[in-house]
Amino acid sequence: MRNICFCFQVHQPLRLRRYRFFDIGNDHYYYDDYTNESVMRKVVAKSYLPTNELLLKLIHKHKGKFKVSFSISGVALEQFRLYAPEVLESFQQLAQTGQVEFLAETWAHSLVALKDPNEFKRQVELHANNIEELFGQKPTAFRNTEMIYSDLLGEMVASMGYKVMLTEGAKHILGWKSPNYLYCNAINPRLKVLLRNYVLSDDIAFRFSNQNWSQWPLTADKYVDWLNQIDGKDEVVNLFMDYETFGEHQWRETGIFDFLGALPGAVLKKSNFQFATPSEIADKLQPVSPIHVPNPISWADEERDLTAWLGNEMQQEAFNKMYALLPKVNKCQDPKLMKDWLYLQTSDHLYYMCTKYFSDGAVHSYFNPYETPYEAFINYMNALSDFSIRIHAAVPENNQDVELANLSTLLEKKDEKIMKLEAELKKMREKKSKPAAKAEKSNV
Repeated sequence: MRNICFCFQVHQPLRLRRYRFFDIGNDHYYYDDYTNESVMRKVVAKSYLPTNELLLKLIHKHKGKFKVSFSISGVALEQFRLYAPEVLESFQQLAQTGQVEFLAETWAHSLVALKDPNEFKRQVELHANNIEELFGQKPTAFRNTEMIYSDLLGEMVASMGYKVMLTEGAKHILGWKSPNYLYCNAINPRLKVLLRNYVLSDDIAFRFSNQNWSQWPLTADKYVDWLNQIDGKDEVVNLFMDYETFGEHQWRETGIFDFLGALPGAVLKKSNFQFATPSEIADKLQPVSPIHVPNPISWADEERDLTAWLGNEMQQEAFNKMYALLPKVNKCQDPKLMKDWLYLQTSDHLYYMCTKYFSDGAVHSYFNPYETPYEAFINYMNALSDFSIRIHAAVPENNQDVELANLSTLLEKKDEKIMKLEAELKKMREKKSKPAAKAEKSNV
């Protein structure tokens, strides 16, 4: 029997509010709560809840023969707790079936793997602990942010004890090879590597509702026919996609839920494929060869590289300025600052600054809450500047930093005193207005 590995990315960033230059040093809250809650509730209603409900039915219907896996960012989990606890409960119901694997990734959905191994390890451990706490699974499979992978990155993941990692089956890496086999890391062969079949994945994720596509409409039977045409020696087809594919990117009206509902039965009945999770595949198959990836790849855009996040000077400046603060952050004990540090690392902030408006412009504009990449850059750098002031004040190393820390403390105390005085003044005004109101009423 050959294998199908279904893996879904679940991620929603904490979007920044419009943070002005004049807010720096005065307002330390960076997030657009209204937009974050609105987006989350919309995606929950259209995608997460109905798809979870459908998957649960399919798992029960096929009695252990249908399996899926999820990579849910820590930022998404945090927002589930805040805005949609019912979604968290529905993922926990899926976990209880024993047919669903939850993968580890960076908690902040960050690009930290490209910058600092220790911070990378810290974020991965934070996320893995979160997954074990919520779903009762200690992750053994790893999916890096946006499937970013290289030989060196894979070696880091192997050293952390993970047995399998997911990445893109990029053409320029594979050459003549097929993505439909299990490979291993070129430096540490103990780490197995699963490569995304981007053609069959994107047929569902991107082309499903395109009526100009020569294969539209796509049905479960047609899709299984394509699977059956794959070389009989190929061992595993990896279908990795955003979970928002179902209901958000491809609306219910396109028939995407009907397709998903029919697919497992068609696969099990009309092909020699079975469903398996990444860790199961790593246990049952042997790698055919190492996969050599000297430079980082991702699943983004036609290039399958890092240019969606680090392709222009704005993105690189923001990225470097952020991680220049890491030595100070490592000495920080303030939980509020550490939480902001995680949120500001989310890769989406860099993605919004992308200027690739040619082959993949439509994709970037769809996900971008800003009118221009330059607006995204200025907004982010303003917030980062305020964070920088706070972290330098919290971890002083010279006289200037000490003075800044003292000034920051004085300002905070002053703000607290002003708020206290305003509250007392409000009470006094209310007391004064009550007798006047009673007198006016008695005169009437």
